[in-house]
Amino acid sequence: METTDPFGPSKDEMESLKEELEKWKERLEKAEKAKADLFLCKLSADEEHVKAQDELTKLKDLQEKQRKESVMSRENYETELCLLNQENTELKREIEKLKEDLATNNSVLSQDVQIKKKVAEMKMKFTQMEDMKDGYPDMNTHCVFYVTTKIPFRLNKNQALLTFEDEEVAQRLIKMGKHTVNLDSKIANLRAKPVTLEMGIKFELHVTISGKKINVSEIPELSIPDDWMRDKLELHFYKSKHGGGEVENVKYDKRSGTAVITFLRPEAASGFLRHATCSFFVNGRFYMVSVSPSTEKHLEKLQICSGISKKTILLKGIQETEDDEESVQDMIEIHFQKPSNGGGEIENIKYVSKGVTWAYFEEDT
Repeated sequence: METTDPFGPSKDEMESLKEELEKWKERLEKAEKAKADLFLCKLSADEEHVKAQDELTKLKDLQEKQRKESVMSRENYETELCLLNQENTELKREIEKLKEDLATNNSVLSQDVQIKKKVAEMKMKFTQMEDMKDGYPDMNTHCVFYVTTKIPFRLNKNQALLTFEDEEVAQRLIKMGKHTVNLDSKIANLRAKPVTLEMGIKFELHVTISGKKINVSEIPELSIPDDWMRDKLELHFYKSKHGGGEVENVKYDKRSGTAVITFLRPEAASGFLRHATCSFFVNGRFYMVSVSPSTEKHLEKLQICSGISKKTILLKGIQETEDDEESVQDMIEIHFQKPSNGGGEIENIKYVSKGVTWAYFEEDT
């Protein structure tokens, strides 16, 4: 017979409570285990987060580095592009200069105005006159001018040009190359170089002064037909007080106010050529017109030449001294005149201590 304690739980209740306690213990263990697993997961997640942060920082640093490199690369590219543009501009200027030089040289061949300008700046030598006969004695004057341009050479600061009487001396000094020269008690190592010249031009200018034709200019512009003016000119130069004679032809240009009068006989033109002007009566009043010889000209034997001066050397490496330019030039001349130094008689010398000057070469005839 089962006994019960009226003041406490029964045995069955105790068993039930034990079973319930065991269940809660199991649940608590499971909860503790889950908590530990979650804590480990959290630790792992924190580590992954730190790694991700590090990777993100590295990625940002890499992107910043790449950005800076890109900026530097773009700046370098822009700098190189700017330099290339500058070089391109310089090349364009050189091309334009070459085009101008080429146009100038071509103009010598094709434009009489340019020929006149060049001739005025060049040496000319009168060589001969020729008379030919064809019905009447030929009163034309035929002149031939041999024209040679002077070729410029740029002489820079602390350089000298020496021209020797003997070509062999100059060539020997160039072959020696370096020369030790005493300048104001200072030893200077100078270099002798050949003088390379730019392009030069030489040609023959043939000029024929007509004995039958004259040029008339400053003819007044009047409101009369061209044929009338032509007849007035023919009549005037047929009966002029300066001589005149039968007129073969009249070429009149109203726009320029000029005419070319061709006489039948050569001697008819000579009387007008003694005077620069003559009076011309037309349309009821007198005008003064200018009279000049009629000339024809053409070029022959045009040659474009360049080369190296055989008798001249260029000295480089001259150091600045306290002496004046003339004294240094004298010391250089004394040194290179001595045969013991490989030199010889000097025909001409030019030394430049400041700035730039130009020397001019012409053909050695």
